[in-house]
Amino acid sequence: PWVDLRILPPELRLALDHQTHRRFLKTHLPVDALVMSPKAKYIYLARDGRDAAWSFHNYHYNATDEYFSSYNEGRPAHLPPLERGSADPHDFYRKWFDRDGYPIWPFWHHIRSWWAIRNLPNVMLIHFNDLKDDLEGAIMRIAAFLDIPIDRASFPRIVEHCTFDYMKAHAAEVAPRGGEFWKGGAATFINKGSNGRWRDVLSDAEISEYEA
Repeated sequence: PWVDLRILPPELRLALDHQTHRRFLKTHLPVDALVMSPKAKYIYLARDGRDAAWSFHNYHYNATDEYFSSYNEGRPAHLPPLERGSADPHDFYRKWFDRDGYPIWPFWHHIRSWWAIRNLPNVMLIHFNDLKDDLEGAIMRIAAFLDIPIDRASFPRIVEHCTFDYMKAHAAEVAPRGGEFWKGGAATFINKGSNGRWRDVLSDAEISEYEA
């Protein structure tokens, strides 16, 4: 469960108290918004911001009206409403870049906060491209970090279930809330999983601006 998601169903949060096995929690928080405990292990998955923005645009823009209503109803008074933004990915990216992660959290602070503690023994940073380039190797490294032995007989099935193609084919099982918050359902949320869609859209100046 994504525990810092304000619209998480209460029963999912309460269910955490009844788990007797090792717990796995999802968060999108920066380090300074978390309780960092030496009893826990933290895996931070990073992605090129341009790829992240393009991916984010797809599922954010294609969210249902109910999605936005759920976020905006009862939000703290000092927070602006969550907006759908532009249908054009390039326009969406411009606002994301110019306003540092708009319409969600500050992107650069988020990355820097985890980069600063990357050498702690209970922190593992992994890049989206690591999963794309060597999924088997990435799974092995994650398992070793978590002290989880891998059964060699089960390993091919583990890898298969972690591929994008498998998740796309079983989108309703892996998308949040089964995809109910997205137009077109879970298949909209599990979209492409690809990189570089910005390369033919951003100008040389915009690419240099991002890299700087």
